[in-house]
Amino acid sequence: MLDDFTDGLFGSPERYHIIIANPPYVRTQIMGADRAQQLAQQFGLTGRVDLYHAFLLGMATVLAPEGAAGFIVSNRFMTTKGGASARAEMMTGLRLREVYDLGDTKLFDAAVLPAVLIARGAGVEAAAPSFLTIYQTKDEPAHTAADPIEALGKQGAVAVPDGRTFLVQHGTLDTGGDPAGVWRLASAGVESWLATVERHTWGTFRDIGKIRVGIKTCADKVFLPKKWERELELHRPLTTHHNARRFRPEPHNRLVLYPHHAVDGKKQAVDLSQYPASLTYLEQHRRTLEDRSYVIEAGRQWYEIWVPQNPADWPGPKLVFRDISEQPTFWMDLEGTVVNGDCYWLTGDEDLLWLAVGVANSTFIERFYDLRFNNKLYAGRRRFITQYVEQFPLPDPASSGAREIVTACRDLYARMADGPDPALEQRIDRMVWAAFGLPVEEV
Repeated sequence: MLDDFTDGLFGSPERYHIIIANPPYVRTQIMGADRAQQLAQQFGLTGRVDLYHAFLLGMATVLAPEGAAGFIVSNRFMTTKGGASARAEMMTGLRLREVYDLGDTKLFDAAVLPAVLIARGAGVEAAAPSFLTIYQTKDEPAHTAADPIEALGKQGAVAVPDGRTFLVQHGTLDTGGDPAGVWRLASAGVESWLATVERHTWGTFRDIGKIRVGIKTCADKVFLPKKWERELELHRPLTTHHNARRFRPEPHNRLVLYPHHAVDGKKQAVDLSQYPASLTYLEQHRRTLEDRSYVIEAGRQWYEIWVPQNPADWPGPKLVFRDISEQPTFWMDLEGTVVNGDCYWLTGDEDLLWLAVGVANSTFIERFYDLRFNNKLYAGRRRFITQYVEQFPLPDPASSGAREIVTACRDLYARMADGPDPALEQRIDRMVWAAFGLPVEEV
C-alpha cells in the first residue's frame, strides 16, 4: 500500500537495514490521471509519473541511516525529464554508491533496459558514486569475458562467448551540479573532451527556434490514408519517417487533408464551404471525426486536426528528424510539406538550419550524444527527442569553418537529387569535428 504510511509497505515503525527491490513499472496512462496525481503529490514528483518512481522514494524513507539497498530500475530513469524529480529526491534522500547502466546486455527477460543502483542510508558519509556503463559495440575487442557481468570488471571493448562485444566504461556519476540533472558518466577523458566542445560552442539548437513534433490528427485513416481515391483541394504534401534520409529526404508520396490556414499569422480552421470536394469527403467521415469528443469540447470544429501546429510555418525551410535511429537522421525540407507526428521539426534562420543539419548528421554528434545523454535502446539505436536535440551545440556561424559547413551542406543537398555523395558527406563530417576543435574519431 503506497498510500498508507501507518500500516503499509512504507509505514514500518522500524527502518529496514537491507532492501533489495525490483519495483513495479506502471506508467501514468495505465494508472489513470487521478492516481498519478495522487502519487505525485504524495512523493513530490513532477512530470510523467511512473509507479516505480514512487516506490524508489518510498523505500528511501524506510532505509535505516546505516542501511544498504540495491534497486533494479529502467535506465530511462537516469536521462529523461520524467525521472528528474525522482532523481533529485534520490540524490538527497540516499547516499548513492554505485550505478550500473546495463544497457542492451539483455540480462533479464523484460524488454526494459535495466540499471542497478547501490545505495546506503542518508546517515552514511557521502562519496562520489561510481558509474559503469556497458553497451554493445562494433569495436574490435581488446578483452574477453565469460559473460556481461564478468565484462563489467574490465574496461574497453570486451567480447563474450555468444559473439557479442560490449564497450565497458568506468567513471563517476555526474549530474551537472543539478540534483535533478541527467545522470551521466564522468571521467578525466570525457570532461576534457566536453570542455573542448564547450570552448568552441556558440549556441545550441535551442537558439535556432523551438523544436516541435509533427501534426497529430487522432484520425489518421481519415486525414492521411495510404491511398486517396481522388485529389482534394485541401491536400498538402506530407513528410513522414518513411521519407527519412540524411540531408535530403526521399521523394514525397503521401498527402494529408489539412483543413487549416493562417490568418494574421495564427492558425484557423478553413471555411469548408469554399472547398466542396473536401467538404463532401469529410462529411462521409463525420461520425468518426465527431467521436473525437475532446475536439468539440475544446471549442473546435468537428473536422479539425487535433494538433495542426501553425500553418504559417509549413512553407519555409525546416530541419526535420526521426525520433529513433542508430545514426542521426536529419534532413532539410525545402518543399513546404506538413510534418507528421512521427517526426520532429525546427524552423528558423536558414543558414543556421544548414549548419545544424551538418552538425546533427555527424559522427561528432553521435559521440556528443553518448557522452552527454547516453540514452540508447537495443541494437545501438538512439532517441533523438527534444530534450536532447535542443542541447546539440553549434559552432560560431560567422567562423570560416561554419560557413564552409553551410556551403557544403547546400551543395550536398543539390547533388543528392542525382544520388548519394558519400565523399562529400565524409568531408562535411571532418569539417564538423574541426569546427569544435577536435580530431576525427571513429564512432
